[in-house]
Amino acid sequence: MISLFVKTERQKIWLQRLQDIETKFKNQSAEIDELAIFPKENIQDLVDMGYSSITLPEAYGGKGLSIYDMVLLQETLASYDATTALSIGWNLGVIGELFEKKLWPDEKLEFFAEEILNGALVNRSVSEAQTGSPSRGGRPGTHAVKKGDYWVISGRKTFTTASPALTYFLTSAWIEEKQKVGFFLLHKDLEGLTIDETWDVISMRGSGSHDLVLDHVKVDESKLVELPDTPGGQLSGWNLHIPAVYLGIAQAARDYAVHFANHHAPNSLNGPISQLPNVQQHLGEIDLELIKARHLIYSVAAIYNDESRKGLLTNELGVVKHTVTNSAIMIVDKAMRVVGAKSLQRSNPLQRYYRDVRAGLHNPPMDDMTIKKLALTAIEQDKDV
Repeated sequence: MISLFVKTERQKIWLQRLQDIETKFKNQSAEIDELAIFPKENIQDLVDMGYSSITLPEAYGGKGLSIYDMVLLQETLASYDATTALSIGWNLGVIGELFEKKLWPDEKLEFFAEEILNGALVNRSVSEAQTGSPSRGGRPGTHAVKKGDYWVISGRKTFTTASPALTYFLTSAWIEEKQKVGFFLLHKDLEGLTIDETWDVISMRGSGSHDLVLDHVKVDESKLVELPDTPGGQLSGWNLHIPAVYLGIAQAARDYAVHFANHHAPNSLNGPISQLPNVQQHLGEIDLELIKARHLIYSVAAIYNDESRKGLLTNELGVVKHTVTNSAIMIVDKAMRVVGAKSLQRSNPLQRYYRDVRAGLHNPPMDDMTIKKLALTAIEQDKDV
């Protein structure tokens, strides 16, 4: 079904590159989950093929792929191994937003582009145990204090996905003297920066989303790279890498269920269970959800890429994440109903998809925030009539 959304020769080339590693990634997926191993080898394979810099603009030496391209590739990659896709996806999204919005002065972007091209990986470190998701506007407990020509940063960040492989942590901290939240670019080798391996969950077990611990980390003035006006920031089209991953999981679950239905033939039937009306009902509903979710995410990605229409987007980015994630959960559930009790076997990939897909509910933006924003927008629009 994804072939309907492939538009360019460049997309075909990158899809083929991913297909070349499909078997390897799929074969390692169960072990990554079972042992909660961060997929360092997979990530390195992606770095080696240049995948980690696909969202870096061509003007800076990158591949210059669009949000639409990224969604297409991330969905495909997630159908092979969701942990790998989500981990590299944060890097792609951060890079894409940084350079699209020119969040830093150009000399810093030039420096960072070189780092990316040399294999550096980055993610934002923003969540904390006390404040939760920064999208809700909480002030970080992590703080930065100016001492002479340096900043001294202390605190603890949670949910730092891909922490075992990251070169840089783009870390939020409260700056008392400025009464603002600032973002600091912290290299992994800084003294006082450590990773506390706290990640022990049932979803995305290999994502390495450990705690980042900062104990009086000292950096010079230049490492304060952002002073945003709003702590939570605005939703970015580059965040579509998140629902793309859960759409990929849903596709993998759908494919497994269809194959099972066509090949599972109990002796109580004269043929496979795919002939049964209730099985066909589930499979039809699965494809219905997939088609709706896929058309939504790709249409919004296409609009975001179009400068003449981009400004017309209001709540669509949040709606995509809400719709795709919840559809993906429904799809995996229906796939398990098709397969039955066998889907609960630890050797069966469906139980992994079932656990992994639920992680999407806890990636930003949260469902309640999306619904509330839709309601408030409708109310305000009516006032203007």
